[in-house]
Amino acid sequence: MSVLEVTGVRKSFGDHVVLDGIDLSLDKHEVVVLIGASGSGKSTLLRTINLIEQVDDGQILLGGDDITDPLADPDAVRARIGVVFQHFNLFPHLRVIENITLAARRVHGIPKDAARARAMELLETLGLAAKAREYPDRLSGGQQQRVAIVRAIMTDPELLLLDEITSALDPQLVGEVLDLVRTLKVRGSTMLMATHEMSFAREVADRIVFMQGGRIVEQGAPRELLDHPQHPETIRFLERERRGGEVV
Repeated sequence: MSVLEVTGVRKSFGDHVVLDGIDLSLDKHEVVVLIGASGSGKSTLLRTINLIEQVDDGQILLGGDDITDPLADPDAVRARIGVVFQHFNLFPHLRVIENITLAARRVHGIPKDAARARAMELLETLGLAAKAREYPDRLSGGQQQRVAIVRAIMTDPELLLLDEITSALDPQLVGEVLDLVRTLKVRGSTMLMATHEMSFAREVADRIVFMQGGRIVEQGAPRELLDHPQHPETIRFLERERRGGEVV
């Protein structure tokens, strides 16, 4: 059974169609990367999967459960999904260890000592243990984003959604965040990730999905899609990316 199945999903804001019949599935341990220009629908798709936005039509299954059913409990659904956005969204008044354990304790009911032990284990593994007692404003942007990712994986979510997690970072900090995503891939996390980092998409993705105008235009293995795109819109998009100076 797929971890995620999106079927015929549509979403509009007023007269503006943002998602126009999206069909997409993810298997367990698969990493799927969404690419496309700003406004293509990538972020909105992630927000509908996490039930931040309600779909107008279509169905989303998480582990076989219809999470677009009106009777579905949004909080229970979100407890099964880890999400990291462009901006870190850490609580400035809480230390790193408290930011990481808060949802684990209050949403998942993990005892305080067990949550702290799990958090310290992750921080140690990812080279952030020395920052456990720091406040977010004492960390670099890259460190804050890595903390946000640790918070998202604290409870081993079924699905991890990453939305342009490097776009708010200085270029020199991007690498350390992407290194962490590489680690998650090796650990077997199931991830759906929107990014403009084409070279990274090539490296980490099992499948790349190109979106434009709220539709999936083309998808395939990284080498297949990036080196031998078939659809004219995909070709034009990748040419623009190359002219922008990024090597894909």
